[in-house]
Amino acid sequence: MNKSEFSRALAERSDMSAVEAGKVVDKFLGLIQETLQAGEKVSFLGFGSFEVVQREGRVGVNPRDPTKKVEIAPRKAVRFAPGTPLKAAVNPPPAPAKKATKKATKKK
Repeated sequence: MNKSEFSRALAERSDMSAVEAGKVVDKFLGLIQETLQAGEKVSFLGFGSFEVVQREGRVGVNPRDPTKKVEIAPRKAVRFAPGTPLKAAVNPPPAPAKKATKKATKKK
């Protein structure tokens, strides 16, 4: 699902037009971005959290020439950690296995 599909789905589930829903989605994503740029964590209880983490510099391998090493500079990255209810919704517990029934046997 992309952003426009998400906006349309939001409009269908609420009392707003697709244009209004698109604006809400844009403002929502913009607010998350601004909060992360300020170095703050964004958490939605039951859904998950976004936070900025610092990646250390490291030596990598050039994919075009694996014999050459490439210095990868330190950088910031966004990490998303799903909440327990979201994990459970995506990976529901397996249905319990049915117990095998034993057939009655005659005793002699």
